[in-house]
Amino acid sequence: MTKWVYSFGNGKAEGSADMKELLGGKGAGLAEMCNIGLAVPPGFTISTGFCAHYLNQQSSFPATLIEQVDAALDEIAEITGKKYGDYQKPLLLSVRSGSRTSMPGMMDTVLNLGLNDQTVEALAGETGDKRFAYDTYRRFVQMFATVVMGVDPVLLEEALDDLRASCGAEFDLELSADNWQAAIAIYQQIIRNETGESFPQEPREQLWQAVDAVLNSWMSPRAVTYRNLHNISKDEGTAVNIQAMVFGNSGENSAAGVAFTRNPSTGEKLIFGEYLPNAQGEDVVAGIRTPCFLTERGRIAAGSDDVSLEKLLPEVFEEFVAILGRLEQHYLDMQDVEFTIDNGNLWLLQTRKGKRTARAALRIATEMVEEGMISRKEAVRRIEPAALARMVTRIIDPSVKQDVFTKGLPASPGAASGAIVFSSDAAVAAKAEGRNVILVRKETSPHDVAGMDAAEAILTSGGGMTSHAAVVARSMGKPCVCGAMRLRVDYNNGNMTSLGRSIEAGEKITVDGVSGNVLIGELPLIKPEPTGDLAKIVEWTAQEQ
Repeated sequence: MTKWVYSFGNGKAEGSADMKELLGGKGAGLAEMCNIGLAVPPGFTISTGFCAHYLNQQSSFPATLIEQVDAALDEIAEITGKKYGDYQKPLLLSVRSGSRTSMPGMMDTVLNLGLNDQTVEALAGETGDKRFAYDTYRRFVQMFATVVMGVDPVLLEEALDDLRASCGAEFDLELSADNWQAAIAIYQQIIRNETGESFPQEPREQLWQAVDAVLNSWMSPRAVTYRNLHNISKDEGTAVNIQAMVFGNSGENSAAGVAFTRNPSTGEKLIFGEYLPNAQGEDVVAGIRTPCFLTERGRIAAGSDDVSLEKLLPEVFEEFVAILGRLEQHYLDMQDVEFTIDNGNLWLLQTRKGKRTARAALRIATEMVEEGMISRKEAVRRIEPAALARMVTRIIDPSVKQDVFTKGLPASPGAASGAIVFSSDAAVAAKAEGRNVILVRKETSPHDVAGMDAAEAILTSGGGMTSHAAVVARSMGKPCVCGAMRLRVDYNNGNMTSLGRSIEAGEKITVDGVSGNVLIGELPLIKPEPTGDLAKIVEWTAQEQ
């Protein structure tokens, strides 16, 4: 019998870090974190090998896979004391992709599987929090409808906007359990109108439909575009990671976030990251809300009035800092870590090699040599030849006058000028015509990857330093400013406004990914002379030859 499923949880795993080709990066990371004793929600990985089998066999699930998944679900039930599909103590699941090569945000995820009109009441009774239960159910219906059933997400977002307006609420946190029940009913009606089908109530049907969606997202246009841009073979396939849910939206002592063990823009050896209180992880990476800083140092440097995680939950923060140190020492590289805090309990959801700018790669490599973590030879190996060409990022000529239009978070360094466009299609068309453009979005999604590649820089009004726009821009070496909160983007009228001033599509701006400033006009850019870490790498490279 072919083994498709590899379990992990409760301090043991059937996989390890060196099984990335079989388990994908996420699955291998989850298994390894279990092996070294970190708190990981129990689950299992369907191997990358099954992806090729599935896509070649007309999307069928063989009996051997179903048997192995059932056995793995029984293991999770034994660890958690909850059972998937049970109407008394329901186990809820997340279903996530996980390719061998990191492709942030390019494939599908479905969270909170197992909820229906009955199990939501069981969740409310078990937790004593009806609002949490119905908020979680609403999240599930919204995500399942768009990812699995193909409903246009704009229809659901507009319905939620209308509901908030009718309730006089600006933010989701202001909505009650009754409000969320109303939202679910509206969503389910939209689903029936758009698909001719009802939202599935059977948990097992939900699970297999979600697995199907994740596997098929490997061949989605956005994933294909990303693979082509980064020379990733389609034959690698994706794993599917299924885990017990932990809830960052379960109250005041709960949160979700993303952290890097070092700054991915500069390479500085300081914890870098963001979180949202009383939220789930998708809220952070999707850029729907601008997140808060993990550290007091980061909050103060940004001039933010929000509460840092360091202040909100100091004991959990101290535990988390220690874990980040363990992970970096274990992998001997900067790590990108996703986490959830569920009622004060810290859970690790992912660790992977963090994407970084060329400048950060230099600093991290040279400082790790100085710290005795890696050799000079390894430091040289880690600097990609293509990155060397981008090593000295352009900056705005400091001698010119600057007219600041708006300001956001400096998410990816460098500076670039171009005419503004408000869609990825417009960016791609402009590049084909030889024109330089800046892609402006409220927030980017995986569907924008082609436009991000075509643009000189990216500007978003929402999101933060770990949002989709920020992570992808850094991987592409593009300047990026995110979370420009005073910026209002109007797609319909083709303009953006800030502090009473307006700029139309086609007008030129300059984006400064170092300061976070967005400037009027096309400003002259210069390249500073290479010094410091670049000089060290050049010297070490010569010594290795």
